[in-house]
Formats: sequence, C-alpha cells, structure tokens
Amino acid sequence: MATCAICRRKPVVDAYKPFCSKRCADVDLQRWFSGGYVIPDSVDEAASEDRDED
Repeated sequence: MATCAICRRKPVVDAYKPFCSKRCADVDLQRWFSGGYVIPDSVDEAASEDRDED
C-alpha cells in the first residue's frame, strides 16, 4: 500500500491522491507557492562571467 508523499505515515486516500488528507495536500501546495520545490541552477557562474567578458 502506498503512503502519503508528505507525512509518509498514513496510507494514500483516493480523494487526495498522492496524499492522505487535505492537510497534507495543502502543505504540498504551500511548498510550491513558497518556492520550496526549486530546481537548482546548473549553470556555473564563473563560466557565465567568462562569456560576459567577450
């Protein structure tokens, strides 16, 4: 049985899939709004500075 993606303790409920409750779904939504799921920039800053000098 799958567990909640946020609390990882309770089983997933179909109404809130992949979460166990509205609370865990809201926690996930808040993380999106606050920038908690940011993909780090993979560009090396030194390399971008070298390109700017050209």
